[in-house]
Amino acid sequence: MTYRLSAEEHGKTIRRYWTTACPKCPLQSRCTTGPIRRIPRWQHEQLLEAVQERLNANPEAMRVRRETVEHPFSTMKARMGPTHFLTKTLPKVATEMASPCSPTI
Repeated sequence: MTYRLSAEEHGKTIRRYWTTACPKCPLQSRCTTGPIRRIPRWQHEQLLEAVQERLNANPEAMRVRRETVEHPFSTMKARMGPTHFLTKTLPKVATEMASPCSPTI
């Protein structure tokens, strides 16, 4: 496909590709419902594909990473006492940890 233009969406640069060969293609009905198929792609998407290939080659790596990452969080929670995090995701947990008093249930 031919690169046509770039656009900024949600803080990411999206590159758009399309070709003029679609109207003559016998597979067009399986590929797109429009006159041409446009493909948006994040400018760094090849990095995500490389990471996915490495994970597919070594599925055990994700299990090891989860075990490695969970230990510091469990240590922090143990030191905080009987309380626990009420939120998920790092920014929300960071906010919860920074608050002067822990919310109670």
